[in-house]
Amino acid sequence: MNPTELKTIFEKARAEADKVLVGLQDPFELLAIALFTGGHVLLEGVPGTAKTLMAKTLASLVQAKFTRIQFTPDLMPSDILGTSVFDMATTTFHLKKGPVFTQLLLADEINRAPAKTQSALLEAMEEKQINLEGERHILEAPFMVVATQNPIEYEGTYPLPEAQLDRFMFKVLVQYSPLGDEVEVLRRYHQGFSAHNLAGTNLQPVLTAKQVVEIRESIQQIVVEDGILEYVAKIGVASRQSPDIVLGASTRASTHVLLASKTFAAMQGRNYVIPDDVKFVVPPVYRHRILLKPEAEIEGLNADAVIQRVLGSVEVPR
Repeated sequence: MNPTELKTIFEKARAEADKVLVGLQDPFELLAIALFTGGHVLLEGVPGTAKTLMAKTLASLVQAKFTRIQFTPDLMPSDILGTSVFDMATTTFHLKKGPVFTQLLLADEINRAPAKTQSALLEAMEEKQINLEGERHILEAPFMVVATQNPIEYEGTYPLPEAQLDRFMFKVLVQYSPLGDEVEVLRRYHQGFSAHNLAGTNLQPVLTAKQVVEIRESIQQIVVEDGILEYVAKIGVASRQSPDIVLGASTRASTHVLLASKTFAAMQGRNYVIPDDVKFVVPPVYRHRILLKPEAEIEGLNADAVIQRVLGSVEVPR
């Protein structure tokens, strides 16, 4: 599939998503980039900002298996992965697959489950497989995790460990809607829209799971000049040398920036990456991976502000 075809598919997907989502074009675009790249997304926002609705909308646009897990403090790893069940008729054990055996997985309020349960997703997210009782089970492609979390409420929550945060390609911030968008949301609900009945919005699927796999393969052909590769690497090094940052971006972060840049370029209809593609994807790739120094936080800086400082310190290749 060439970039022109991918651009057309994405524009169709965005037009369909606009039937449901209001003012969420940028977060939805990042979701699409992750889907086409093969990455996972952490959606962070206060309750009621359409995080779950956005994930369900994406699933409706792709003819793929979709499962939602509501994370709770009593959720066990076996509730996600599955367990062996003894069959009295055959006197053998067989695997009762858990909800992770899907293609698009929505992990709702992932920070409400304890670390042991959260880590059950680690191998699935990184290796696209799980091991149960000595047996390896390959997850069906395309496999993608979209997790949500609330950044405000901390009671009864378990912060995600750094190892799991690093598995997410993007951390996407979902903010409150501006006045005009909120009025449009109210208008749609007044006219009968229901977030629990997406079928009533006449959402039309725009691609299949097989096409997603083909897109991921075709994106490997996007051209990246050596100057762009060096630019991506320099941004990573600059984050580790920044006076505002305790822990900079990892090498995995740089690879995610590269892969996401290639996908974003293809979605624009180009078969080559430019510096602006890199600049677009760096903030959502970096913001959950860097740790700020206390001095920077006292100065009133947040992760995104520091990332912009880092980008400004690196010379853009011509």
